[in-house]
Amino acid sequence: MLWLAILLPDLPLQVFTRGLRDVPAIAITADKPGAPLIAASASAQAAGIRPGQHATSASALLPELRLHARMPRREAEALNEIASWAGRFTPRVSLSSPDAVLLEIASCLRLFGSAHDITTQVASGLAALGFHARIGLAPTPLAARWFARCGHPAGEDWLQAIDQLPLSVLEDEAACDADTRALLAGLGLHSLGEARDLPAAGLARRGAQAVRHCLARARGEMPDPRPWFEAADTFSHGLELPAPTHHSEALLFAARRLLASLEGWLQARHAAIDHCQLILEHAHRPHSRLELVLGQPCRDTAGLLAILREQLARLVLEADVGALRLIADRPLAAIARTGVLFDDVGTLREQAVLLLDRLRARLGQSSVHLLASQPDHRPESAWRQGDASCAGSPAQYTCSAHAPPLAREHKGLHVRPLWLLPEPKPIERADYVLLSEAERIECGWWDDHPVHRDYYLANNTGQALCWIFQALDPPGGWFLHGYFA
Repeated sequence: MLWLAILLPDLPLQVFTRGLRDVPAIAITADKPGAPLIAASASAQAAGIRPGQHATSASALLPELRLHARMPRREAEALNEIASWAGRFTPRVSLSSPDAVLLEIASCLRLFGSAHDITTQVASGLAALGFHARIGLAPTPLAARWFARCGHPAGEDWLQAIDQLPLSVLEDEAACDADTRALLAGLGLHSLGEARDLPAAGLARRGAQAVRHCLARARGEMPDPRPWFEAADTFSHGLELPAPTHHSEALLFAARRLLASLEGWLQARHAAIDHCQLILEHAHRPHSRLELVLGQPCRDTAGLLAILREQLARLVLEADVGALRLIADRPLAAIARTGVLFDDVGTLREQAVLLLDRLRARLGQSSVHLLASQPDHRPESAWRQGDASCAGSPAQYTCSAHAPPLAREHKGLHVRPLWLLPEPKPIERADYVLLSEAERIECGWWDDHPVHRDYYLANNTGQALCWIFQALDPPGGWFLHGYFA
């Protein structure tokens, strides 16, 4: 077995700062009155703020310092979010509260290449989520956690490396309480190797046998079963901002973290979505909701982010936003697509779907429609307008705000223009040069709108390729009905 430990020693701070591009001076206090600081941001530490200081003295030293009480609930939710995201690497994920997630990756090495490749991808993925973690590798989960805490690189002599670890790593184990650690320190011990050399009987007499049990589990000499984490069937994770804001770029940056988390959750489930909801939470007003609707199921962060950017640009907020929550409660089975050497068609199709989704987000659902053909030879009756959300192919969309109506294209010898005029325009026959034989269209008697026309391809004086017809019913005349170019 090979375990990868993701340790977040600054998790109490990161749950407040992960949604910010530039982190201000922030410090976290313990969740009880009069408690000292337990974490401080880099800018706060640069001003002399240190964990262990009293909040009053820290505020006196740096008046602009933002103080936040520790939020264990938020930390637990963030740990669950990371575990759900980590399922993209391996199905064997285990929580190691309060600040670590463990992954068993031995069975996934061939898929990702090597342990180093997985470690690199995990680190970059966590950065996209807004978390900075320490990563450790070892054949046992406890040793991997200890190596992550001490920043020990993976190596073949991992048992010898365990002996060199300081006794402070025992603070992670509830069984090794403060009295036990004080006993070992009182004996003048500094490393786990020195503690392992102590006689077992002597440790048992002093009630410190838990130390040997921990060492045995870390070295693989005793079983160390871990409960497997099971991700929820629906995605619902939030991100709270240290200070409320209404700036769309700040909200977009924070939302990017949640979208990256959603992508990992979908990859772990081999799923995709065609709809999700972003909730903007206000302190004293009803929450704002943004519906992200996609033309086809996907799980790509970039595509979702492009649609969200368009919607945030149109949104007028009545109050500042203090937190975001992303909900995707209807995952769909992802359709596997086999790549080919030259997959230009697939790439163009995906780009077309993304463009249409962005147009719907920018212009509104009612401004983008589906055009479908109808069994009617009359050009103005050969198509109908429908709801774009029901379209099955990107080629069926057009935007009514910018494009003229489209006529149906017929297969065979007869062609139809892409630009059909809303109403035929009277013309002078002498201004056009006919380029084709007549195509007669006679139909429509059943709905009291009959047509009796001869259609021609023609060039006008500006050399544009046109579609004109001669009306065969009185009073007759020539008309322009569409353009090819």
